Amino acid sequence: MSKIKTRLKKPDKIKNEQLNKIQNLINNTNRAQIEIGGIEMQKHRILHSIATIQDQIASFRDELKKEYGTDDVNIKTGEINYNKDEQTNKKD
Repeated sequence: MSKIKTRLKKPDKIKNEQLNKIQNLINNTNRAQIEIGGIEMQKHRILHSIATIQDQIASFRDELKKEYGTDDVNIKTGEINYNKDEQTNKKD
């Protein structure tokens, strides 16, 4: 008997189910990366806002120092906390 060699043809494409699965996985990854980008942009805007507010606080503290000689204030009561060595400008 002679041996007959048969070649199996290799597939040209993956199955449709496999193609759909890989496409869905890649799409999900892309969506997640886009969401991360959006969140990072929000984070950047918030950090910028915080920096602006901190500048405003520093400016306001300077105003308090000019007016009262200190910026040490109890933010709940408004009470000024002078150093013991400092004289207050009280009028008797």
